[in-house]
Amino acid sequence: MLPLEHETQIRVRYAETDQMGVVWHGNYLQYFEQARTEALRAYGWSYQGLEAAGIMLPLVEAHLVYLRPARYDDLLTVNTSVREPATARLRFEYEVRNAAGERLATGYTVLGFVDATTRRPCRPPAGLKALFAA
Repeated sequence: MLPLEHETQIRVRYAETDQMGVVWHGNYLQYFEQARTEALRAYGWSYQGLEAAGIMLPLVEAHLVYLRPARYDDLLTVNTSVREPATARLRFEYEVRNAAGERLATGYTVLGFVDATTRRPCRPPAGLKALFAA
């Protein structure tokens, strides 16, 4: 079943760029979040649904490598993938490309499953664990 992959397109807004017209580095983490949210939604899950079930997914690790700049009005494609089974943590990997297919950035984030009441680590819901099984 793994890897699971999903593509999300994002248009760079002017407010996301610096004075040089280049996407400010912190915005890539927002792009990752948007792509991750859409990937979960595509596989039948949502943050809202998880929170309603008493599970939170805080970010516990982020890594990002910049290869080329993205610029205002670029249409970016963010490929999101999960390549490892879900445990108490779930790792998402990302690749950002422009319309010409050039790789602009790569990275990953790790989210932890946390019980909303106790704020302690917990196992993922059975359906989500099955989705991200090896």
